[in-house]
Amino acid sequence: MAAILLVIDNPKDWPLNVEGVDVLSARQYLTEPRYSLLKGAKVFNLCKSYRYQNLGYYVSLLAQARGHKPLPDISTIQDLKLSEMIRGAGEEIEELIQESLDHLPTAEPFVLSVYFGQNVEEKFNRLALALFNQFPAPFLRAQFRHDGDAWRLETVKTIAASEIPPEHFLDVLNFATHYFVRPHRKPRHVEARYEMGILHDPDAANTPSNEKAIRKFIKAAESMGIAAEILSKDDYGRIPELDALFIRDTTSVNHYTFRFSRRAAAEGLEVIDDPESIVRCSNKVYLAELLNHHRIPAPPTLILHRDNWESGPAILGLPLVLKQPDSSFSLGVIKAATREEYEREVERLLKVSDLVIGQGFVPTGFDWRIGVLDREPLFACKYFMAPEHWQIYNNSKKGDDSLGEFETWPIDAVPPDVLKAGIRVANLIGDGLYGVDIKEVNGKAHVIEVNDNPNIDAGIEDKILGEEIYLRVMRVFLKRLESRGR
Repeated sequence: MAAILLVIDNPKDWPLNVEGVDVLSARQYLTEPRYSLLKGAKVFNLCKSYRYQNLGYYVSLLAQARGHKPLPDISTIQDLKLSEMIRGAGEEIEELIQESLDHLPTAEPFVLSVYFGQNVEEKFNRLALALFNQFPAPFLRAQFRHDGDAWRLETVKTIAASEIPPEHFLDVLNFATHYFVRPHRKPRHVEARYEMGILHDPDAANTPSNEKAIRKFIKAAESMGIAAEILSKDDYGRIPELDALFIRDTTSVNHYTFRFSRRAAAEGLEVIDDPESIVRCSNKVYLAELLNHHRIPAPPTLILHRDNWESGPAILGLPLVLKQPDSSFSLGVIKAATREEYEREVERLLKVSDLVIGQGFVPTGFDWRIGVLDREPLFACKYFMAPEHWQIYNNSKKGDDSLGEFETWPIDAVPPDVLKAGIRVANLIGDGLYGVDIKEVNGKAHVIEVNDNPNIDAGIEDKILGEEIYLRVMRVFLKRLESRGR
């Protein structure tokens, strides 16, 4: 079992007696050779300051250099200095902030203390945990201010043990004891060499993998010595404990999935989907420019803005398709059949984004999807249009009527032009896992878009390869982990 180290300026100030937890000074941790030799230690840094080049800063910095898992780590310390990170955190948990603080008087700011993800008043614990997950540090102090309309998160900062009010101290000791003795994960398999988190929300309306597929991914990982477990959006603080992160949730830049990906990459984990792939694939303006720059056949496309939108129908014809840049699962994609409909919809979309994609309408009975992993083809499917609809997904209907049929094809049976286009475009994005959507028109491939988290569902994309499709994904993770000597 990995050592748990509680590092503090003066250990006498922290009378914690928990089996398996060593309380030591920052100077001991930094200077005594025995601590640098520990493997995979968890380091809880309670120093009074994390200011650059202070002892507290060096504790977290050297912990990462030693392969230990510090809390807070350098990424969190830096994030807490950035106002845009604080503001973004507040926006992400906006609903929870209003719900938790709704009963409070609004004339004065409200200060919330967070100790190992908890508050001394149980009614604030959900908000305290959310802040801890955003900024994993043992002790935090957040300030909220009401602007006349709603509560806003104004500041978040770390605090030292010496700043804990005396009346809170016994509660904090209890929180710390509970945090250290609770099981943070399922028991690790003896043969497991690496640990993986699979980020997945089973309650989401659209997920890239169904529950049966998730179980198959976990089984495939375990067969290779990778202990895999499902993470929820509340497990952000768990990232430093892991070796790899596999995102099986719908991704977006303004979403917790991107925050998980960015943090995991910064921590040195192997990540699919990596942050760069999410940024590139989640914006259709980027994809349109990429396809145009590399002269890759696509439906006629125009990047619309306030100065040129009126010419859209004349250039692209009617009907045409309008796309919100960050749309997914056919949401934010509209077919405009008339000039009036076009003007109404483009005006609505330009209120959300300064740029909108306009695309010539290319009617086909199905779209190809070529799944590509680590620059090699993984699967190929034909996705047919939903009944009496022009898209694969019909978001206005429920159940079987909302989704078209599918056919899964052997890779070597896919038309060469379609397969070549899928691989080429995916490789322009990166070496992760992608799904390239292609329309086949008169034997020629026209690329529609690239998805960074393509569906791999049991019973659909695995129809040809079966269990092998899950094993291939995990082999890529294992190869990358082993090549880095983790």
